[in-house]
Amino acid sequence: MTIELDPKSSPVQQLWSSPQLAVIVPTFNERDNVVSLFELVSQAMGEIPFEFIVVDDNSPDGTAAVVKELARRHANVRCIHRIGRRGLSSAVIEGISASAAPYFAVIDADHQHDERVLPQMLEKALTGDHIVIGTRYAGGGSAGDGLSRAREAGSRFATRLSDLVTGQPISDPMSGFFLMRREVFDEIAPSLSNEGFKILLDIIVSARRARSRHGKELRVGEVPYTFRPRHAGESKMSSIVVVQFLGLVLSKLTGGLLPASFLLFGLVGGLGVFVHMGTLWATTALNFNFFWAQTIATIVAMTFNFILNNELTYANKKLRGWRYLTGLFTFYAVCSFGAIANISVASWIYTLDRDIWIAGIAGVLMSVVFNYSVTKVFTWR
Repeated sequence: MTIELDPKSSPVQQLWSSPQLAVIVPTFNERDNVVSLFELVSQAMGEIPFEFIVVDDNSPDGTAAVVKELARRHANVRCIHRIGRRGLSSAVIEGISASAAPYFAVIDADHQHDERVLPQMLEKALTGDHIVIGTRYAGGGSAGDGLSRAREAGSRFATRLSDLVTGQPISDPMSGFFLMRREVFDEIAPSLSNEGFKILLDIIVSARRARSRHGKELRVGEVPYTFRPRHAGESKMSSIVVVQFLGLVLSKLTGGLLPASFLLFGLVGGLGVFVHMGTLWATTALNFNFFWAQTIATIVAMTFNFILNNELTYANKKLRGWRYLTGLFTFYAVCSFGAIANISVASWIYTLDRDIWIAGIAGVLMSVVFNYSVTKVFTWR
């Protein structure tokens, strides 16, 4: 039996207009910011129909619960509560993919981006631009009080570095504040990286290459704004984010042939070589048999690599608690095959040359690619 409700008798009547713009807000520990941000965006958008999509990475401070309560009072608010998944880039991609709006904007929850320029950004997209960037470094835009001198200098350096891969002059490719057409995003979505924290650079490079293959131009516009101080909470910017950004730049310079995670894994492995060789030197200086010296050095380097990869390469899949311990043992287990080859090859070369440096490095190189491929599947899955 079908029960039909008379809308006139319903105590709650909600009017729905198809959103022209989806505002995507990736969050982690932003419970004190999201409600006020929604109010500010609502004021800025005026009569323009929009939806407010918060993608929360299971924040310990209860951000998702705050957004869900907000959604019970506002029909245009949605919460994507991600459990077991982390990372700004993947959060943005997931939020965009969950919306059917023809345009979307990405904005941080911390109030540093000026939501008042959203209508202006949308207007530029409606009149022809494929991507519209909120810029701090052109047309009257300013970093204001939102960046320390060190962070502003780093941001400007990263901007110059980005010019190597964007292929066109863009004043603020490091911006996390941008708006674009859905149709352009749909063209490149499969090629975007889920790793890291600076998705705009990835989008620009991927979209430019995709459109150039079809003889089309990518039109990028900019709208200046003043970067504001964080409203509440703590900044997510860290040295880890900087290194991940450099990995993304290098990946794009290879045309995406080498994933950023592989390059970071290789960087960690390179540092692990110094740890390995330092341990090998110390143990041989203590008159250890070379076989055992190489074995100890391998275990120490494996432990070092696991710790650093967990913090850097797979920051978006960081293992904690019991998962950290089980991950460490899994890392040992899957890398043991590479370690066997490492120790065997190094020992064989040492019997020929008696040079611990050549033997040690040869052993390490044997296991790098294998370790990356296998641990990505079994440890940080």
